[in-house]
This record gives sequence, C-alpha cells and structure tokens, in this order.
Amino acid sequence: QGGSSSKETDFKESSSPATPEAEEKTSRDNQAISGAKESSAGFTINSMNMKNAMTGKVLWESDSTQSMVDGATKAYIPKEILQCRAVSREINFTSALEMSAFRLVQRVLFHGNSIEEWNFEFGFVIPGSTNSWQQIIEAADEMMPAEVLSGNVTIVTEFFNGDEFIAKSSVLIYYE
Repeated sequence: QGGSSSKETDFKESSSPATPEAEEKTSRDNQAISGAKESSAGFTINSMNMKNAMTGKVLWESDSTQSMVDGATKAYIPKEILQCRAVSREINFTSALEMSAFRLVQRVLFHGNSIEEWNFEFGFVIPGSTNSWQQIIEAADEMMPAEVLSGNVTIVTEFFNGDEFIAKSSVLIYYE
C-alpha cells in the first residue's frame, strides 16, 4: 500500500505479438479496456498487456475495442501477477490529434477507497499516430493475498492532455 514505485518507457509505432496462452483468455478479457468511444481528441486504446517485468512473460492481455466509460468492466488476471517484483504494462493507443502533454493518472481502489496512485507522463503525441507506451510498476514489499483482493480491487485510469481530460477506464479485478 503506497510502497510501490513506477518507471516508464515510451515505445512508438510498435506492438507485442500475442502468445497462445494469452489468446485463450482474450474472449473473456476483451471487455477490459477502453477503445470503442473516441474522445474529442480522437483517442483510442487498441490493446493492453501486462507482463512479468523480469522474465517478459505475458500474464494478461486484451485487444478489446469495447468501452469502459459507462461503468466498471471486469478483468480476470492470473494471481501469479501478485508474486512479481515488477510488472510491465503496455498500452497501445491511437490519437487522431496532436497532444503536447499526454499523461495518465491511475488509482487502485480497495473496497472503493484509494490505496495507491501513480502518475505517468508520455509527452508529445504525433497526430494520426499509433503508439505503444510501457510502464514498469514495482510491487510493494507486502502484498495482500489474491483471495482478499479478488473482486474488491478496481483500477481507475484517467487519460489527459495536460490538464484536459480525455478518457477514463474502470476495471474490476478478479484474480484466478
């Protein structure tokens, strides 16, 4: 709680291939990321994945084009992710318009109460571009068990261009 840290890396115009293991869960997890509705800035999330940052093993991914703007959707994530010392999250997104200060704020809610918050800055986004953005999130020293967290944790992510709100996603996490 509050003890994790983050690092970020920008990757533009690239995307990771899906693994057979990750593709098996795609049908259930396709609801778990924003994409169908574009904001006034023409912003769309195309896909997202999470990997063990030490080994590169894909633990979860989704290539959904369904929107999460109208309420929380669900994601089923392997509980082994809680054993990782660091998790790499990659977001593939498209922006129709130029953004000078693209960033996101992510909050972790446990029973509706904020227990962690991260701020990530991407910076300049070329108009009409598709980009991949990777963030490394280091685990807290002590992690609650999957049985306690499952169904009780919501990840709320808000995307901004500077102070201008672009989009919001809300995902209720289940560990399996």
